[in-house]
Amino acid sequence: MSLRLSSGQRLQSPPGLGARPTTAIVRQAVMNVLAPRLRGCRWLDLCSGSGAMACEALLHGAARVQAVEQNRQVAAVARRNLEGLGPRFNGLWQLDCRDLRRWLKQTAPEKFDLIYADPPYAAGLYGAIMEGISAGNWLAPGGEVWLEAAAESPPTLARGWQERGRRRYGRTLVLQWIREDSALEGSAAQGAAAPAVLVPGSHKQAHQGDGNQTQNDAAEQGFDHGPDPGENLALQSIDRHANLVSDVAHL
Repeated sequence: MSLRLSSGQRLQSPPGLGARPTTAIVRQAVMNVLAPRLRGCRWLDLCSGSGAMACEALLHGAARVQAVEQNRQVAAVARRNLEGLGPRFNGLWQLDCRDLRRWLKQTAPEKFDLIYADPPYAAGLYGAIMEGISAGNWLAPGGEVWLEAAAESPPTLARGWQERGRRRYGRTLVLQWIREDSALEGSAAQGAAAPAVLVPGSHKQAHQGDGNQTQNDAAEQGFDHGPDPGENLALQSIDRHANLVSDVAHL
């Protein structure tokens, strides 16, 4: 199976079935959603696997990427993929091959704006990941944690966190979590803003100032729900024809 990054670079995959690279559809969708926040951000990639998401974060403008993968063989593949990005990304990324729980227990040398975690679905690591992020204070104020999980068995929402959104792509579920205190601060800042509206068919809420939610969701998937110029011309032609028939009827 030949996988490629958004830049066209061939993505090397770890041998065997122990690692599961994030699919191109999920990578593209996540990057589209996070596009406004990626440029200049600090990205922490937990259970990095092939390093695909770490590579995409750099390609989309992240200023700093820290990847963590405990399997040595898999980490070696991730390093080759990151190095394959070229010299212009040198110094912008770091890859640690260590046990995830132990790595998170260290004193956080820096905080990250976006944390992406894609552990083996059946490993039961979601609780330990969220506990480690909270205990180590790895998330910057206003930051978000994104978790990749199996759609049929999503992890339980961790205590102290609030789900901001979830998106399903086939058998993959991507969860967007924020700290409860960040959610409360955001609500207070909105003041008398219009109440949230749940968009049918979506788990996201549209707030005042968020724009047209349908168009936002369509943009994430690469669809355009805007008006079609050809359709407008056809409607104008029908209107003119109707007016002409009306004029003849009055003669």
